[in-house]
Amino acid sequence: MYKVLIVSDTHGRNNNFYLTLQQEKDIDLIVHCGDVEATEDVLQSIAECPIKFVSGNNDFFSNLPRDLEFELGKYKVWVTHGHQYLVSMGYQNIKEEAIDRGADIVMFGHSHKPLAIEEDGLFLFNPGSLSYPRQEGRHPSYITLYLYDDGHISYKINYLEEY
Repeated sequence: MYKVLIVSDTHGRNNNFYLTLQQEKDIDLIVHCGDVEATEDVLQSIAECPIKFVSGNNDFFSNLPRDLEFELGKYKVWVTHGHQYLVSMGYQNIKEEAIDRGADIVMFGHSHKPLAIEEDGLFLFNPGSLSYPRQEGRHPSYITLYLYDDGHISYKINYLEEY
């Protein structure tokens, strides 16, 4: 089994990222969906696995890529922050772009509201925000994604209760 931690919108406030790493063990990869605000070196220094970053709308003067594409087992993954696809107004635009790119999984942030669904053969994952959650209850959130040896995946939105 391969475990991926999906986070977003930490906005330079990294204490909840640290708490998440204490809560989640045996992580193989972390994907940060943007708005890291120039703290990617700090996050990488406390993680015990690789981190893939994309830039968000608040990552001014960043050298981080706008989006990434990579393979995760048999799945093609596309990662972007989401602001350019107006995800705060809905996920139809990002879904259409993901399909056009031939992605099986799209990971994005920006809205600060978690989402984990499969629709029309596409997995859409928005981990919400670890620093400024906007969903009901306003608990910091992230997603764990598991890739199993037989190729299937499972996933879960998780919330930090104490922070």
